[in-house]
Amino acid sequence: MRFGIFIPQGWRLDLVGVDPADQWRVMRDLAQRADANDTWESLWVYDHFHTVPVPTEEATHEAWTLMSAFAASTSRIRLGQMCTAMSYRNPAYLAKVAATVDLISGGRVEMGIGGGWYEHEWRAYGYGFPGAGERLARLDEGVQIFRQAWTEGKASLDGKHYQVDGAIVRPLPLQDGGIPLWIAGGGEKKTLKIAAKYAQYTNFSGAPDEFAAKSEILRAHCADVGTDFDAIVRSSNFNVVIASTEAEVQERLSEIQAKLASVIGDDQATTYVDNMFRPSLAVGTPEQIIERLTPIRELGLGYAIFNFPEAAYDTSGIELFEKEVAPALA
Repeated sequence: MRFGIFIPQGWRLDLVGVDPADQWRVMRDLAQRADANDTWESLWVYDHFHTVPVPTEEATHEAWTLMSAFAASTSRIRLGQMCTAMSYRNPAYLAKVAATVDLISGGRVEMGIGGGWYEHEWRAYGYGFPGAGERLARLDEGVQIFRQAWTEGKASLDGKHYQVDGAIVRPLPLQDGGIPLWIAGGGEKKTLKIAAKYAQYTNFSGAPDEFAAKSEILRAHCADVGTDFDAIVRSSNFNVVIASTEAEVQERLSEIQAKLASVIGDDQATTYVDNMFRPSLAVGTPEQIIERLTPIRELGLGYAIFNFPEAAYDTSGIELFEKEVAPALA
């Protein structure tokens, strides 16, 4: 199993209480910390504009701006987004942005890409909110543009949703064959089929039964389109709250809930922690987390990306994970 780590950027209310003038320093320092520790193959941010579980006035930093900044302030670690929403940027423009960041980074960019889902920010930013079928059709066309742009330096497509005519994307990304594509989402009829056609990586549910079922659906799509299922690395994301004892884990969860409540109130904070953190396979002691994640590794989970909600304030959970969990799962 390979490991990625999310850098707090505000979307999950994970920079609450940090002065905006200090937020980049916090993010940069965490990125550089991960860069210096070879536990982590990659760092990640989310591509969102409004916070969850509800929109607030708290900061949410823009993903591709951060990609460029991390590219210039780290030297080894790979750089990803989980995941870029195709419709938020013209795909030819996005291909150009990503190629530029790849050069800045020395060839370390990953392209996490999906159809997008957060209706509130779609409408607030004037993107409308087309149905899932159209969002996924845009994803398919956009990925076709990426692949042309990054291998040929030019893209043309007369699609239903996107039309480009000789869009020049030079210089090419440094990576041979272009930037690796992570197709994110578990939609069984369309998203996983798009992944079967184009992806080097997928990202969907880490619940063991669901992971196994979607893996078999992906396998069937690969057979249909003539691609190699075993060549696609399957990944999942996990929220981590870790401590040496169960009592300490509960204390950490209470602290996270209190910080959230200061912005969104007790009821919303309780619901969010109960839904997003307490059920996570990566909440517990090191022994518990290893016991829960080992079976899904055996099901074919090749890459796990971990979100530590306390990271901006306290890295002791990350340190414990690096020391005790990662070696057992790697």
